[in-house]
Amino acid sequence: MDEKIKLGVSACLLGEKVRYDGGHKLDAYLTETLGRFVDWVPVCPEVECGLPTPRESMHLSGDADSPRLVTVRSGADHTNRMTQWADKRLDALENEGLCGFIFKSRSPSSGMRGIKIYSPEGMPISAKGVGIWARAFMERFPLIPVEDEGRLHDPDLRENFIERVFVYRRWREFIAAGGCLNTLVEFHTDHKLILMAHSPKHYQMLGRLVAGGKKVPKPELRETYLITLMEGLKLIATIRKNTNVLQHMAGYFKNALNTEDKLELQETIGHYHKGLVPLIVPITLLRHYVRKFNEPYLSRQIYLNPHPMELKLRNHV
Repeated sequence: MDEKIKLGVSACLLGEKVRYDGGHKLDAYLTETLGRFVDWVPVCPEVECGLPTPRESMHLSGDADSPRLVTVRSGADHTNRMTQWADKRLDALENEGLCGFIFKSRSPSSGMRGIKIYSPEGMPISAKGVGIWARAFMERFPLIPVEDEGRLHDPDLRENFIERVFVYRRWREFIAAGGCLNTLVEFHTDHKLILMAHSPKHYQMLGRLVAGGKKVPKPELRETYLITLMEGLKLIATIRKNTNVLQHMAGYFKNALNTEDKLELQETIGHYHKGLVPLIVPITLLRHYVRKFNEPYLSRQIYLNPHPMELKLRNHV
């Protein structure tokens, strides 16, 4: 994947001074680390819908299912302005080829979850709101991976999000290449172990779906596959599930390795299982054996190289 991957992002996270107070919320991980591999599509709902910078702060008010976006001091309601702009912006994003979106946490326009909702008198009545723009985006593009920058500070959530982003990118490439059944079989085969690491249940469901693919109309097959795929990948690849995948891979070398090498491999997997070493350690050893013995099935598995190594997503214990 030589081309940069395209991600939407709240503009303030790139350092753009678009916040209500005229400031920004530059996120160094996004700009300096992930940004090496990303072509950003910045969006600021407030500024793009016509509000000035600086401006009066806003919050969500009213019903949690359909809150209003109002200014804190004067009570001006900007909900219609925001939703009308959002419809047009989403139409434009249809053609951007986005593979994910990173929202600003705790924002009444861009927050994905846990946004405070206030009564008309200004008292907090709920903490289950969703920002006006974030809700519109997720409703229009329910399968595109999304996350907020706050949760990306958690190593497991960061790895899960970025892994889903790169899988979604490969899906877009599969569709662009025609998306036929034979190619879907190839796509599924490449992603078997990464699916197993996230959800054995979804791995089995997708296997049955592909096996019976000739009986399903192509549009329905592709839609069902993608929905199930992204649903499964949302589940965290835990140490236990990763250990099962590592042991599964180790089984491919039971006749190739000598006793000493088998013991080393099992010891390395055991150390990972106990939380003594990061996932990259057994993965590196298995990659070595895949290359050494030219193991055809494992050599094609996305699980071994799901994202750029420079991101170091598997380096934490």
